[in-house]
Amino acid sequence: MSMNCPHEAENNAEVENNTTVNFPLREIPGSYGKPFFGPLLNRLKYFHFQGKEKYFASRVKKYQSTVYRANMPPGPFISSDSKVVVLLDAKSFPILFDVTKVEKKDVFTGTYVPSTKLTGGYRVLAYLDPSEPNHCKLKQLLFFLFHSRREFIIPEFRTSFGEMFDTLERKVATKGKARFDGLNDKACFNFVCRSFFSTNPADTKLGIRGVPTKILVWILFQISPIASTGLPCFLEEPLFHTCLLPPCLMKHNYKKLYDFFYTYSGWILDEAEKMGIEREEACHNLLFAACFNAFGAVRIFFPILIKWIGRAGIKVHKQLADEIRSAVACHGGNVTVKAIEEMPLLKSSVYEALRIEPPVPFQYATAKKDLVIENHESTFEVKQGELLFGYQPFATKDPKVFDRAEDFVADRFVGVEGEKLLKYVVWSNGPETENTTDIVVLVARLLLVELFLRYDTFEVKIHTSPLFPLVTFTSVTKCNGLSLEKQMQ
Repeated sequence: MSMNCPHEAENNAEVENNTTVNFPLREIPGSYGKPFFGPLLNRLKYFHFQGKEKYFASRVKKYQSTVYRANMPPGPFISSDSKVVVLLDAKSFPILFDVTKVEKKDVFTGTYVPSTKLTGGYRVLAYLDPSEPNHCKLKQLLFFLFHSRREFIIPEFRTSFGEMFDTLERKVATKGKARFDGLNDKACFNFVCRSFFSTNPADTKLGIRGVPTKILVWILFQISPIASTGLPCFLEEPLFHTCLLPPCLMKHNYKKLYDFFYTYSGWILDEAEKMGIEREEACHNLLFAACFNAFGAVRIFFPILIKWIGRAGIKVHKQLADEIRSAVACHGGNVTVKAIEEMPLLKSSVYEALRIEPPVPFQYATAKKDLVIENHESTFEVKQGELLFGYQPFATKDPKVFDRAEDFVADRFVGVEGEKLLKYVVWSNGPETENTTDIVVLVARLLLVELFLRYDTFEVKIHTSPLFPLVTFTSVTKCNGLSLEKQMQ
C-alpha cells in the first residue's frame, strides 16, 4: 500500500534463498479439515473465537513450527480454495517477495479477488504479476508521477498537515482533547491531491466534505471478506464474510472519484498514452494508487505511528525534537530530504513502528515451481501452485532476530548494528534495505518532523478498533515549553 509498485522486490539482484543442507527436511504440519466445514470453522476461529493473533500463535505452539498448513478467510462462499502454507518467521518470510520463485498474480487480497467493477473493469497494478505485459508500463507510470512531483511532496505535506495541527491545537485548547482520525483523513486526502495532482479538492466539484469516508467505504467493499468490523458474529458473518458486497452500491461515488482524477491528471494520462496505456486504464490505476495505496496506507499508519511515539514518553520526545530541530537548523531552517537523512533517530522510530505494527499485515504469493523453504529449525518442501501466506506482525517480531521483539525501541535501527536489522523490516514491498520510492515511509518521517517542530511533547489516549488504533490528543506542549492549555489561560 504505497505509491510505488507493489512488487518492488523484483528489482533485487537476488533475494536470499535461505536453504542449507544442514537443516532437516520436515513435512509441513497442519491440516485443512473437511471441505467446506474446515474453512468455515477456521474463519469463525480467526474472526470470533480466537482472533488473528491467537489463531496463528496457537498453531505455532500445537505444531511446534512457524511453517504450517491452514485455511485463511474468507472461505465459503467467496473463496473456492482457502488452503495456504503459513510463514510466520523472519527466515521463511522473504520468499514471498522473490518473484523468480513465486507469482503475485491476483493475490493482493489473498484467497479471493474483488470484483473488477470496483476498479472500472480493470485488473489494476496491485493484482498483476511482474510477468504480465502491463505491469512494467503501469509501474513506470507511477514512478513517472512520483519523480515528476517529488519537489512538491514536502511543501504540500507541510501545508496540509500544518492546517491539520492548527485545527488540532484549537480543539485541544477549547475542548481539552482532539480526535486524530477525522483530521488525519482530511489532511491525507488534501496532501495526495495537492502534491501529485496540483489540486485542492475543496476548490473542485468533488469537494472535501465526506470524500475520505467515501474512499474508506470503497476500500471496505474490496477487503470486507478479510476484515473485522467489530460487529457481533451473527451480523458480521452474513453481511461481510459470506458474500461480496454488491459493487453497484459504489458505482455513483466511484464515478465521482474517477471524474475528479480524470479531470486533474491529464498530463499524466498523456504520458500514459505515450507508454502504450489506455487513458481509462491509466486513470483507474492512478485512482487506486492515490486512494488505496497512498491515502489508505497513510490513513492507517499515521495513527499507529502516533500511538507508539506517544507511548515512548517524554525522553524519546526530547531526543526526537532535538535531533529534528538541529538538522533543520543546519539546513537554513528548511525541511529537506537531505535534512531528513541526517535524522537517524527519526528514521529508526518510523522503521520501528513499521516493524512492530505493520499497516499491511498480510502477504501472499503462489509457488511458481517446487520450492524448499527454510525457517530457523527445518526445511520444508512446497509444491508448484501452492499458495504461500505470511502474517507480517509475526515475521517482524521474530524473537530470534529482534531482542525485546514485543517492545517499541525507538533507536533500534540506529548505528551500524541497528542498520543490519533493516533487512528484516518488511511491510509492503519487501525489505527496507531496498532502493524503493516509498511515499509512506517518507511522509511518516515528515509527520514526526512537523510534530516535533511544533511541540516538545504530547499526550494521547488510545482506543482499539478492528482496523487501526483510534488516537485522541489530550495535551500538546508547544516548543516554547508552555502547554497549550496554559498559553490559552
